[in-house]
Amino acid sequence: MSEHEIPRVPMSTEEIEAANLGAPTRLDGQVTLHEYDPRWPAAFAREAALIEERLARLDHRIEHVGSTSVPGLPAKPVIDVLLIVPDSGDEPSYAPALEALGYRLAVREPEWYEHRVLRRHGIGPGADYVNLHVLSAGCPENDRMLSFRDRLRRHDGDRELYAATKRALAERSWEYLQNYADAKSEVIGGIIERAAAEEA
Repeated sequence: MSEHEIPRVPMSTEEIEAANLGAPTRLDGQVTLHEYDPRWPAAFAREAALIEERLARLDHRIEHVGSTSVPGLPAKPVIDVLLIVPDSGDEPSYAPALEALGYRLAVREPEWYEHRVLRRHGIGPGADYVNLHVLSAGCPENDRMLSFRDRLRRHDGDRELYAATKRALAERSWEYLQNYADAKSEVIGGIIERAAAEEA
């Protein structure tokens, strides 16, 4: 880990509640995973086109991330999108334009790379909603997310390991969806390390 990286550690209930602008997503049960749906890339493409149009005057980059971006992976039917902007902490530079599309700011984490999540429901067939993760250009988390995605796309063994981990954890009961996400951190970290070693 470089000196500029901020490790993502499991969040306490208080931290989860503080980061969410509304009520955090409670599960109080198991996670329902769907088999890979070939409609997911199309759902991403539709959202990316809308965001691209709204943010045409802002320097930005849009990437499909998360499990729906990896063919063959089971996932929740939620499209995770990474939006890279000059300054994710500068909400007025992007949030009003996205709110016009129906996005709503859901998560604000100033201590963790000024990470923001905006969410939009009703996005069409194949997916329930979009989680739009906003981070600043140059943030090391951008590279981690993309390296993880690309490793899973090209490496059968790590993709199968991650799929098995997701299925096993989904069978357990969780208070918050964030708790389920945090439980995958060790396996995700190992996959990212192997990707970095391969690229070195």
